[in-house]
Amino acid sequence: MTSTGPRFLYALGAALDRDRVFTYCRILLAAETAVFLFLVAGTYGLIVPLAGPTSTDFVSFYAAGALADAGAPELAYDQAAHDAAEQRATSAGIEYRFFYYPPVFLLLCAALARLPYLAAFLVFEAATLALCLIVMREILGERGWSAIVPVLAFPAALWTLGLGQNAFLTAALFGAGTLWVDRRPMLAGLCFGALCYKPHFAFLVPVALLAGRHWRALGAAFGSAAALCGFSLIVFGWETWQGFIAAAAGSQATYASGRINFGGLVTPFGGVLLAGGAPNAAYLAQAAATLGASLLVAFVWRRGLPLPLRGATLAAATLVAVPVALIYDLMLAAVAAAWLVRDPAGLAGWERVALAALFVLSMIPPGLAEAWRVPAGPIVALALLALIAARALGTTSSAEQIATT
Repeated sequence: MTSTGPRFLYALGAALDRDRVFTYCRILLAAETAVFLFLVAGTYGLIVPLAGPTSTDFVSFYAAGALADAGAPELAYDQAAHDAAEQRATSAGIEYRFFYYPPVFLLLCAALARLPYLAAFLVFEAATLALCLIVMREILGERGWSAIVPVLAFPAALWTLGLGQNAFLTAALFGAGTLWVDRRPMLAGLCFGALCYKPHFAFLVPVALLAGRHWRALGAAFGSAAALCGFSLIVFGWETWQGFIAAAAGSQATYASGRINFGGLVTPFGGVLLAGGAPNAAYLAQAAATLGASLLVAFVWRRGLPLPLRGATLAAATLVAVPVALIYDLMLAAVAAAWLVRDPAGLAGWERVALAALFVLSMIPPGLAEAWRVPAGPIVALALLALIAARALGTTSSAEQIATT
């Protein structure tokens, strides 16, 4: 190692050992918590008076659930009726929050809407965060709870809490599915199937399970998804599903139009739009990324590589393969990184540096990303997948060399 660059990376990687990383993350978490509380106070007008009322994304879930409880679940997909329900739940004049989730998620929303708004918010976020942290600790193979500090300090966790989003639930289900796929395939399939509440995040799951010949997990996934969809059909009726299908068909126009901040998208589709590209170019880039991510997942799972590499690949590839994933959905990147850390081969110095750099890059908020035209989220998603792909391909090459000697 003679060049300055490699020496610097080696030294920096050595400085990112377990104890130092935990110390850095504790300091960062304390700073983030202070900023988070300040922003919450500002959002609710406790610092300076606001020009108008504000809300979080959770109001979309709560309003849809309230409509379902009132006997009109199909109106969750009528934007005028849904908007009115959002304002009834919080304050008149709030910004509208879209609802494109299938009726499966409406089952949970209806249960939450039976609580007062703030109580429902706190219950949902606390329960899903707890599930996510339990799964992440199991992925990391840690007995103590200190290992969850980097997870809590990860910016996507604070975005999820601040916006009242469901990324903790997605990460918990996805992480549990990968965690149990070898040892408890039926449970893994149930977790993967439950992702039908946010179905595009299950897009690559059949690819992985088919390539890896995990037939029991695949059957359980399809069975649980069918059961959940069928139950929601019985509870809410076909008219609600028709409303969802119509709303989902028009959702891409919403994201491509900029009504959702381009800086908040973490996919190649969003990156091209943020850079000023036309929607057609964004769709083309996304199609290429989806194909590449699918082939990588099929290759890694077909070769039967160690579970940490398979889990990391599936989680990271999903973020790249789907056209719509937002900054809080980077919780899947946390799942991928946790699996990478769990790999018995350990992390090389440059890999530690790369993960730390991506961690820092994910801290850029959507507003700044859009103002600076910096596709921070897409860079994080693509670079993480590239890092994992390099590890997976390197492992494959080493195994082949050993087999031929």
